[in-house]
Amino acid sequence: MSERVEIETCTSPAQDSLAQEFVHFALAGGVLRFGEFKTKAGRLSPYFFNAGLFDDGAKLGKLAQFYAQRLLGSGIEFDMIFGPAYKGIPLGAALAVELARAGKNVPFAYNRKEAKDHGEGGTLVGAPLKGRVLIVDDVMSAGTAVRESIALIQQAGATAHAVVIALDRQEKATENGLDVNHSAVQYVQQQLGLQVCAIAKLNDLMQYLQHHSVPGLADAHARVQAYRARYGVEGV
Repeated sequence: MSERVEIETCTSPAQDSLAQEFVHFALAGGVLRFGEFKTKAGRLSPYFFNAGLFDDGAKLGKLAQFYAQRLLGSGIEFDMIFGPAYKGIPLGAALAVELARAGKNVPFAYNRKEAKDHGEGGTLVGAPLKGRVLIVDDVMSAGTAVRESIALIQQAGATAHAVVIALDRQEKATENGLDVNHSAVQYVQQQLGLQVCAIAKLNDLMQYLQHHSVPGLADAHARVQAYRARYGVEGV
């Protein structure tokens, strides 16, 4: 775990054109959907973000551009990328390629869920973990994947330095089945001491819905707003 410090967060302006473009991209690709979806916390959410549906070369490449643009504009410094299994693996690989295109070539590694007992063995694949490590994931629900990644990174003698995600739900986390007054992102920032950068936040989604009509979902903004009022926290 990195030393507890005052955290520099990846902030965005009130009118964030990159976030608005990303929300539009996720909607157009069917990655961001509206309806009724049960979350890990047992809540009925009016929206669902499934990064697994960035499922072809064009979509994954465009997603990597969003990650890279947000990161390069954030000022966050890092020495390598780590993609936690499973969704973080293609995300991290695609981001590494896009950053190299932008002139920032950094090593990339990922983990297996089960240790390999032949060949190179172990649970880690790719470049050796060292220096300041950036963890890449899609969303952060409970922070479990981040904590597991931190343990692997520490065991290798490196420093978990920052996390980049596609969407910050800005939603209360749960502990022992109870809501708490912080989000998973806030926990990672304030308790684990990592910087967290998101391409877009729930506030950006709400702003998009306020100014754009989603076909067949005239009440989408009101439903998301009600969910935010019940489960939301102020983002940091």
